Amino acid sequence: MTDTQQRVAMGYIKGVFGVKGWIKISASTEYSDSLLDYPEWQLSKDGKTLTVIPEAGKVVGDELQVKLEGIDDRDQAFALRGYTIEIPREAFAPTEKDEFYWADLVGMSVVNKDGIVLGEVKNLLKTGANDVLVIEGGYGQKLIPFVSQYIESVDNNSRTITADWGLDY
Repeated sequence: MTDTQQRVAMGYIKGVFGVKGWIKISASTEYSDSLLDYPEWQLSKDGKTLTVIPEAGKVVGDELQVKLEGIDDRDQAFALRGYTIEIPREAFAPTEKDEFYWADLVGMSVVNKDGIVLGEVKNLLKTGANDVLVIEGGYGQKLIPFVSQYIESVDNNSRTITADWGLDY
């Protein structure tokens, strides 16, 4: 993997489980075990990177427990605590029409129907009903529900989202 490839943080190693090298992962994916779909992970922490291969994994409660190839005892596993798990963006499965990865939306410019730039997507929030774009720009922070009622279009080429959203909302 080259440094020019975009990597997306998908979770982090929060601890160890047992004595045979298993790690506990806090995944930031929709389904915890989705991380197991990727045959190779890049781990990063404090400027250091490692490439690892998941050997086995299971979901226990709300956490993912994974055994990595070559990590065979608790001390080796403990040394990985705090590492971020990153996956190359190009390894993601293709999306359906009108389906988007959060990682693709973050950083996009948001303009309203009048052509006024509201700001840039800094984050998304998951609510019970729908996802919400967190926009920051010259008009302050705006929270826009990511639903067709308010989102007119998402243009991946120009990295622009057009929203039906006024300045006074």
